[in-house]
Amino acid sequence: MNKYLFPVYAVILGVLIVLIYKKKNLHSKLLLSFSGAFLLALTLFELLPEVYHHLEAKKTGLLIMTGILIQVILEFFSKGAEHGHVHHEDTKEFPWLLFISLCIHSFLEGFPIHQHNDIVYGVLVHKIPIAIVITGFLLESRCNKLQVVLFLILFTAMTPLGTFISNHTSMPSNYVNAINAIVIGIFFHISTVILFESDEGHKFSLTKLVAILLGIGMAYVI
Repeated sequence: MNKYLFPVYAVILGVLIVLIYKKKNLHSKLLLSFSGAFLLALTLFELLPEVYHHLEAKKTGLLIMTGILIQVILEFFSKGAEHGHVHHEDTKEFPWLLFISLCIHSFLEGFPIHQHNDIVYGVLVHKIPIAIVITGFLLESRCNKLQVVLFLILFTAMTPLGTFISNHTSMPSNYVNAINAIVIGIFFHISTVILFESDEGHKFSLTKLVAILLGIGMAYVI
């Protein structure tokens, strides 16, 4: 049951943090660094070896590259919300492109959870800072509050929906592994962008390094 509920808990926690502290940048850079390292390490330790075990190597590489390209396209519409960057626009128009791209991303990231329960922890940690940023953006916008609530509910539901479909459909295992390979590409793109984005002034950040090492270490021991 936790594989369905953990992503939901992550969004709820992110929303509560914004509502309680009235901030969307509450140590978000360090949290993003930790989440990026944790997600990348879990993908390398758990998901990648399993996919390469079941699929032919060159095909797996092609599918991973496909996932990277899909995420690049999604970020063209979401403006990088998946790794913690949303530019505020003073408009009453509902951000449909942001909504659709985030829902597609969240739906796909739910697929690997059915076989790799440890991946759910990576998704959990990844979604908390994203929920903080998205909630802050929506609350600052002039969108209808009902639309904001529906946005967050549907966004929250997409990852469990992806997990449910991967668990309860008679999809051939090769298809499931192919989708998992695509998701690996998505995870690779998101986590590396988070980790390798330059800090302001290109200064070395010891706290960021500690957050990254902590994320890798925790992924290794679970």
